[in-house]
Amino acid sequence: MLEEYFVKPSTIDRLRGSWIATEIETYVAWLAAQGYSAKSIWRRVPIGFAFGEFARERGGRAVGDLPAHVEAFVADRVAAHDAQTGSARPMAKEVRGPVEQMLSVVLPGFEPGGRPHRPLPFADAAPGFFDYLAEERGLRPASVLGYRHHLDRFEAYLRRIGVRSIQELSPAILSAFVVERAGAGLAKSTVRGAAGVLRVFLRYARREGILASDLSAAVGWPQVYRLSGIPRSISWDDVNRVLAGVDRRTAAGRRSNRTTR
Repeated sequence: MLEEYFVKPSTIDRLRGSWIATEIETYVAWLAAQGYSAKSIWRRVPIGFAFGEFARERGGRAVGDLPAHVEAFVADRVAAHDAQTGSARPMAKEVRGPVEQMLSVVLPGFEPGGRPHRPLPFADAAPGFFDYLAEERGLRPASVLGYRHHLDRFEAYLRRIGVRSIQELSPAILSAFVVERAGAGLAKSTVRGAAGVLRVFLRYARREGILASDLSAAVGWPQVYRLSGIPRSISWDDVNRVLAGVDRRTAAGRRSNRTTR
């Protein structure tokens, strides 16, 4: 992925030589998936790299240590910028934005803007689940973030319908959640992804003895077929628009006219 945006081998080697190289590549992939321009990626990624080096020099040894160094890094970069231009405010925003965005992507639970971190979904009921995803299943941070997204919504759904404990879960509740997600206008692939996350979570809860039985089989999901989004036919308005564009003065146009009769 880095080769798609950075031409110089020395730049790629420097990024891949970082102690947070995996997180940097995850961030680049996320930016690309969100439609950021190459220019934005060129600007944001070096800031993330510099932040990693800054944190390393000050004792950072694990990704979880990074948030503790955000304020010092922003202050350091702002001071350097201010000494040259005398304008610190825009620089603070330009530095903090990419750093906190990268941390939001690679570090589940991180909340940007200095706000307190939101607890992970089901942190009390199944406290080891996200460690299980990273350590046993080997999921990348971006994938773990996807699990959090879907489980946040499931947890909010349970609160809304008055379910206080996952021990109260039933096939009916699980089915109702999937049906509600499907009815929210989401793509079938998104609903299928949510159902897959829920199945993994329920199997883990059973394995850990949190649930008395395995409810994962009760979670249905929509079938997603290749090319299923292609319409079976077009409307008569579309047909008439096509025909209106045919030049019947030509041989090909006259042939098209006879074909449609």
